[in-house]
Amino acid sequence: MPIDFNQQIIEEFRSSGGRLSGPFEGARLLLLTTTGARSGARHTTPLGYLPDGERVLVIASAGGAEKNPDWFHNLVADPRVTVENGVFVYDAVATVLEGAERDRVFARAAEADPGWADYQARTSRVIPVVALEAAGPPRPDAPSLGAGLKVIHDAFRRELALIRKEIAGSGPRLGAQLRVNCLTVCQGLHHHHAGEDGAIFPFLADRRPELAPVLERLDGEHRKIAALLGDLQEAVSAEGADPALVRAEVERLTEELEAHLDYEEEQLIPILDATAL
Repeated sequence: MPIDFNQQIIEEFRSSGGRLSGPFEGARLLLLTTTGARSGARHTTPLGYLPDGERVLVIASAGGAEKNPDWFHNLVADPRVTVENGVFVYDAVATVLEGAERDRVFARAAEADPGWADYQARTSRVIPVVALEAAGPPRPDAPSLGAGLKVIHDAFRRELALIRKEIAGSGPRLGAQLRVNCLTVCQGLHHHHAGEDGAIFPFLADRRPELAPVLERLDGEHRKIAALLGDLQEAVSAEGADPALVRAEVERLTEELEAHLDYEEEQLIPILDATAL
């Protein structure tokens, strides 16, 4: 992408919590900052990414050009990078996937989006796939605790909306990348709720005893959502997973989660923004 166009995307991404308009509306994008192999300067590039459990994957397609993109050369020279995903900013280590792992992941990506295969067909190089793994604690990309909670919730809302759209267009079988997307959002929700259960809720319970009924309700909703996550994981992981069944489980989860997120935001955001941790 041209530099000026890239900069417009970067500015919109940072000002809107990762939500983009135009041709990238609804897309999974992140901002990757690398260190210039020659200059030592920091360079930020918007990239599409693939969920992959605890890590994310980016593909150095360069639109099928014969040369790898500059950001790829930079991270080969220095694999320490910074990732912005609209929710958190975090330091990461980049690993270029090799051999069978690279081929498996690329095939998974091309099955989900044939555009990747088109790019590979245009070039004689083997298009690299890079895994980005967090190398430090994530830093919330929000001005306050309450705003941070809303940003995290909105990220789950967007991801579930994407998954629902992908399932609707998946045809008679569930693709491998779509399975990974479902399992990754399940993992993310589990971690988020575990963090609330283990830190935020006990903190609020200790300092704001009048919140006891609210926290009790939220705890019950967490347990109900955990059961729905288990049902979705089971449906996704089954051999020959049925897209209709997976879609039904995603819809059940989405309905319950939306109500839970709305209630939690209504009850806790004003208190979090007025509370010093």
